[in-house]
Amino acid sequence: MSDNDTKKPTGDAQTPPKGAPTDTPAAKIGPEPSNPPAAPKADNPPVAHSSTTGTKPAAPPPPPGPPKPPPPKNPGFVTCTIDGREVVVKPGTNMIEAAKTVGSDIPYYCYHPRLSIAANCRICLVEASNAPKMVPACQTPLAEGQVINTTSAKVKEQRRSVMEFLLLNHPVDCSICDQAGECKLQDYYMKYDYRPSRLEGGKALKNKRKVLGPRVVLDQERCILCTRCVRFMNEVPKEPQLGVFGRGSHERIDVFPGNELSSNYSLNTVDVCPVGALLSRDFRFRARAWFLSATPSVCTGCSRGCNIYADWMSQDTYRYRPRENEAINKSWMCDQGRLSYKSLNLGRVLVASVGRRATQAPDTAQPALTRVEAAKAAAQALQPFKGNAKLAVLASPLLSNEDLLAGLSFAKATLGIQDVYVGGRPQGDADHFLMTADKNPNRKGLELIAQGLGLTLKPFEDLTAALRGGKVKALYALGTEVPTGEEAFAQAASQLEVFVAQALTESAVTAQATVLLPASAHIEDEGSFVQQEGTVQRFRKAYPSKGEAVPHWRWIAEISKALGGTQAWTSARDVFRELAAQVAAFASFNWDQASPPDREKPGINPLPSGADGRPAGYREFGTPRVRGI
Repeated sequence: MSDNDTKKPTGDAQTPPKGAPTDTPAAKIGPEPSNPPAAPKADNPPVAHSSTTGTKPAAPPPPPGPPKPPPPKNPGFVTCTIDGREVVVKPGTNMIEAAKTVGSDIPYYCYHPRLSIAANCRICLVEASNAPKMVPACQTPLAEGQVINTTSAKVKEQRRSVMEFLLLNHPVDCSICDQAGECKLQDYYMKYDYRPSRLEGGKALKNKRKVLGPRVVLDQERCILCTRCVRFMNEVPKEPQLGVFGRGSHERIDVFPGNELSSNYSLNTVDVCPVGALLSRDFRFRARAWFLSATPSVCTGCSRGCNIYADWMSQDTYRYRPRENEAINKSWMCDQGRLSYKSLNLGRVLVASVGRRATQAPDTAQPALTRVEAAKAAAQALQPFKGNAKLAVLASPLLSNEDLLAGLSFAKATLGIQDVYVGGRPQGDADHFLMTADKNPNRKGLELIAQGLGLTLKPFEDLTAALRGGKVKALYALGTEVPTGEEAFAQAASQLEVFVAQALTESAVTAQATVLLPASAHIEDEGSFVQQEGTVQRFRKAYPSKGEAVPHWRWIAEISKALGGTQAWTSARDVFRELAAQVAAFASFNWDQASPPDREKPGINPLPSGADGRPAGYREFGTPRVRGI
């Protein structure tokens, strides 16, 4: 031990080393340096000797010190080399994101572009020219002139070693795991490891079915402790309900004692989990990922309009997953909206009928009607009330812009209606993040279209009062969802002479319809919604309509033809192109260009995947394509 090791710091500046400059006051503390100035400053500097050649005195030598770094090649950006290819990115960009721009794939588990950096999985280590050891690509920002190697033998062996470590205690139960087909452990094992385990003895056993809350179950044996779920709950909804407990091989993810994972955003932890540890209790054991098709759509759970992928098989929707949109929902969605897909599968109106089913015997057979016959029956019922003040129109803000454009234009031009009553779902709870109190996806669109067509919107309560007062004898309903008093409204509707309803699901209201027409859900046709802030969003068609249902605009075209109209729409696109010009808010909206891409490559339907930075169809078209699937 030297004498300096026992000295306490005094807070004074240290004595400058030999050869250091002595201009600063701190440097003058202590003995005189051994390198005094060459000569003291004189009051009268000497006069330079004149010269006939006009030569100038030589410039003084540059001060000693390290050489200055060269100026950046691209000012304002960082220029470096990754796997032999030049990369120009913004300052602060990490290596994973920079490598994507040149087609280099750096594997990762714990990294997520919307969460804080943990750098604990260590599979993203790469070689950097300015570091003696490998560095984590998720945590390390790029430096000017840096050279990165992501494919060297050293890096590959590191990845193989990490994979072997993660799989030591991982149960190889892929055959029963819901994550099979979209699991990053499977992808990276086939690409970076592909060797049998060298573990001798039994694996560490943990809780296989730990119920964390009403919607999420945890398999602790599959967990690789990436802590994505913990960081998500802490940082995004700001509801810290998960933590890491234990040490060593007994370390595990769990809820805090006495609590449960009850957040309205708990199912996002299933999305960000890169393995099959966190599972949705609703989707668990219901379908294999490779049997599902994914279609870009919009959530109809509330007026936020979160962008989603609808995963479906045959004519049934199995789940909603968030689709990235920086301006609307980023990469997340609430649990309430995520589970709203169930209304697409259950209680649907599948056939057209004439006559009130509420007054018919349960075993009375309904006559089979073709679409043309049903449209003629609706036209004949509405014909006597054209231009009559006793005819009212009810419009639901669950309908798409195209359905509302066709329906309200028909109501004004053919039926002579000036006032439209607004139906829809009742108001609900809102939260601090995404979920809104308005549970109707297109209320803003209904308001804009009514304003453009010169129609007046009236509250639903006024319609109930008009029915009870006998002022309305005929009703044409575009959607039968009502915000309040469904049973009371159904009882009032039973007194109507004519009740033509285009409905999605069965209810007490549809039982009172004199002509009931089955309508398609938004997932069964393409179109657009206007979310609460005025953003118009397109969605695509997933699968054909169930039963005899057709889109609302097609029913309107058929009824209009039966009444002598000339509508010739063949698609929602035709409706928008013909009628949207009347709405000023749609003037700048390009219906075709706004459509989200539904395929990564033509002719191949993408497979679903987790919302962890990978697009849908990652396994089919992404980097891990070593098995020819």
